[in-house]
Parts: sequence; C-alpha cells; structure tokens
Amino acid sequence: PVIGNGVVIDPAVLLEEIKGLTERGIDCSKLVISSNAHLITPYHRTIDKVSERFLGNSKIGTTGRGIGPAYEDKVARRALRVQDLFYPEKFAAQLRENLEYHNFMLTNYYGAEPVNYEKTLAEAMSYAERLKPMVVDVSGALYAAEQAGQNLLFEGAQGTLLDIDHGTYPYVTSSNCVAGNAAAGSGVGPDSLQYILGITKAYCTRVGAGPFPSELYDHDNPAKQDPIGVRLAEVGKEFGSVTGRPRRTGWLDAAALKRSIQINGLSGLCITKLDVLDGIETIRLCVGYMLDGKKLDVLPRGAEAVARCEPIYEDFPGWKGTTFGIREWSKLPVEAQNFLRRIEQVAGKPIAMVSTGPERDETILLQHPFQD
Repeated sequence: PVIGNGVVIDPAVLLEEIKGLTERGIDCSKLVISSNAHLITPYHRTIDKVSERFLGNSKIGTTGRGIGPAYEDKVARRALRVQDLFYPEKFAAQLRENLEYHNFMLTNYYGAEPVNYEKTLAEAMSYAERLKPMVVDVSGALYAAEQAGQNLLFEGAQGTLLDIDHGTYPYVTSSNCVAGNAAAGSGVGPDSLQYILGITKAYCTRVGAGPFPSELYDHDNPAKQDPIGVRLAEVGKEFGSVTGRPRRTGWLDAAALKRSIQINGLSGLCITKLDVLDGIETIRLCVGYMLDGKKLDVLPRGAEAVARCEPIYEDFPGWKGTTFGIREWSKLPVEAQNFLRRIEQVAGKPIAMVSTGPERDETILLQHPFQD
C-alpha cells in the first residue's frame, strides 16, 4: 500500500488509523508514504472550520478536516511536506512564517483565536520518528515494481464532478481527482495507466452543495424530498463517510456519466449498489437535458449551466425480487439486465463489473481488465 505525493496527510489521523487497523489484526508494516506528500496541520483544520462558517449560505460543505487549506498552501508554495519533518530547524522556521500569516487571517479577518506555535511544533515533531520508517521515494519504488513485472492498482478519491478543474466549480474538492492524476499524484508515467475503471452507483449521490439535475432527495431541502429519493438514501445507507451527513440522492445521470467518461478516458464501467433499486416500480435514467431551449446529451461545463438543466428521462420497469448477492449476469432479472444495457448504450462504454452487495464476492465480472 502506497500513499502518493498527490495526497495531503494529517499525521495524527493517519497514525490513529494505523493503530486502529493494527489492533484489529491487520498488518500495516508495508505501508509507505511519499516524501513529497504535503501535511495537514492543526491550523489547516481551524481555518477550514471557521472559513466554512464565515461563508454562511454560500458554504460548500467541506469535511472540516483541513484538506482545502492544505492544498491552498501547497499551491501558494508555503506548505510543509512530509520530508520537512526530518529537518527540524527548517521545519520550525517555515512553521513560524506560516502561522504568522494564518494567525493574522484568523484573528483579523475571521475573528477567531490564534493557533499556538509551540504546541503545533511539538505535535508535528512527535510524529517525525514514527513516520520516518514509512517514507520512501514512491515514484522510484513504483517504477521499479512495474519494471519487475508487478501490477499497480491506483485508487482515487472523490469523483469527476468534484475535480478542481473539471467539476461543478466552486462546488468541488481542492485537488484533481480524475484518472489522469493517478500519474501526477504518484510520480509514474501516464503510459502506466493501462486500464481505467470508472465506478458509479446505479443511482446518483452528492454530499454538500452544488447543482444536481436528477436530484430526488435533499435532507436540508423539503422541496426535494421525493419518497423514492428518501428510499434510496435509507436503503443505500447514504451518509458521508467522513462527516456522517446524509447524502443527496437522485436517478442515475448517464449524461453526466458520459462527460466523466470523456474526461477520464475510461476503459469500462463498474455499476455498484444495483440491489438498492430492488422493488422500485419504475426506474428512471437521465439521458440528457433541456437547457435554454436546446437539447443536450452530455453534461455542460460550469455549475451555473448545470443548475439550469432540466433532465430528460427514460423510464424502465423495475423488477420484483432481489438482486442482492447475485454473482452471475444470467441470474439477474431481465428488467435489471435491460436497464444496465441501456446505461452502456447511452454512456458508450461497456460495463465490466456489477456490484450487488458490500462483500467482495458479491460481484458480477463481465470484463477482465487485462483480457480482450
């Protein structure tokens, strides 16, 4: 397991996660971390929370874990990286400069309490020796592994529409999370990305603010609480993995999926949570939009345009019984097969996998990534 340079790391959270896994009998001794990864500090967490409150009704809905402010420092070239922990004098001097800047903003702009320098420094230094055995040249290690014939599996977080460049800006995350960033975020060449699997649920979800054309349910908006959307949220257990906030839900948006396929260069699709649609009488699929009197078959650019889109739906008969745990395509109800095949047609890419439950073996494999 490798944490690449494209990730921002909170040492306190990382070490606590390692401790929790170890206590459950999971060996974390092989975990390595890029020396170029940037650090999340206590002042990043403070800034994240106070700035989000400061935005009021315009808030984006961050996790409050300091991720955005850490990436801001990275782009501003004042960030502290993992490797800096091993140069205490340099780290201390840079930390002091950073806190002078951020504390000025916290006290004078946000009206918040300053972050203590000595406490922050002592906390950071306490992590250095514990992290040091894990820190390697990740780019070199991955290159060597590939040259030795090993397979590399990259996993990205978030989704295409939350990408800082290609998402519904400003309702996005603070980094690039499209497939191409697997190369930049780890230090391998783009030719290493031989098969790109796009993962999407059989319906749509979103945490936080931002346009959502096919939306059926929003916990905070009574006007958007269609019973089917509520059902999707409840049956699918749709809560933010970090914040615990209820996710907004809606019908699968194949036109948005098509945009994601274009941006990521997908080889195939994995459709998850098919079983959540069990028992719904009529299932809808968004295949395009009407925008300013024009018909579109792919998601437009820009949050403002997306917010004005009226979805165009195709309706499909639902299926009786359950798809939960099914492992063979032929055993899926024919209605489910027809719905999935239509997703393929609209998206223009084959479905490689279908997930019918949370366990690893509750999966239908239709296309092996490295076989014709």
